[in-house]
Amino acid sequence: MSLDSPETRFLVVVNAEEQYSIWPEYKEIPQGWLEAGKQGSKEECLAYIETVWTDMRPLSLRQAMQGQGRV
Repeated sequence: MSLDSPETRFLVVVNAEEQYSIWPEYKEIPQGWLEAGKQGSKEECLAYIETVWTDMRPLSLRQAMQGQGRV
C-alpha cells in the first residue's frame, strides 16, 4: 500500500516531547511514539494536528523557559 494512496489510513502519534506526526495504520508504531487518539485519512490527521499542536516547541524547551520566567 502506498502512503500517497487515498485509501491509506493514518494514526496521529505523539512523542514524549509532545511533538505530533502521522503514521500509517498498517505499520507498527515506532518506539517512543504513542497513539494520540485520532485516525483517518492523511488530510484528516494533518488537520487534527494543526488544531492541537499549537506550540511547536518541544516540551523540554517549554519547561526550561518557564523555569527562567519566560513562556
